[in-house]
Amino acid sequence: MAEWIDIAGERECPPGTSIERVAANEMVALANVDGQLYAIDGLCPHQGGPLGTGALCGKVLTCPWHGWQFDVTTGQHQYSANVRQQTYDVKVENGRVFVRKGNTDVVIPRGELA
Repeated sequence: MAEWIDIAGERECPPGTSIERVAANEMVALANVDGQLYAIDGLCPHQGGPLGTGALCGKVLTCPWHGWQFDVTTGQHQYSANVRQQTYDVKVENGRVFVRKGNTDVVIPRGELA
C-alpha cells in the first residue's frame, strides 16, 4: 500500500504535540517537531501502547504506558539499537495531512521483542 492517506487537519497537530490517527486500519503517531510533521507506527512494540498519545519532547516521543522512547524523525528507539518503529512519508496539501504507508524500511516485527 503506497497511496497517500488523509489522516488529519494540519492544525490538529501543532508544534510540540503528537496525535493518534488511523491510516489503512493501522494506528499512526503523527508528531510535529518545530513545524515539521513526522509519522511513525502508532503502536509501541513493547506492549502495544498508543504512541500518539504520549509526550513529545523535541523529537523524542515517549509511550504513555511504559516509557519507551522513539525519535520520530527516524523511528529509532532511544536506548536499543535493535528496536525501530516504521516511519511513513508525510505531506501537507491544502491544510490536510497525508501519510504514505508502504515505505521499505526494515523494522523488527511486533511480537519479536522480549
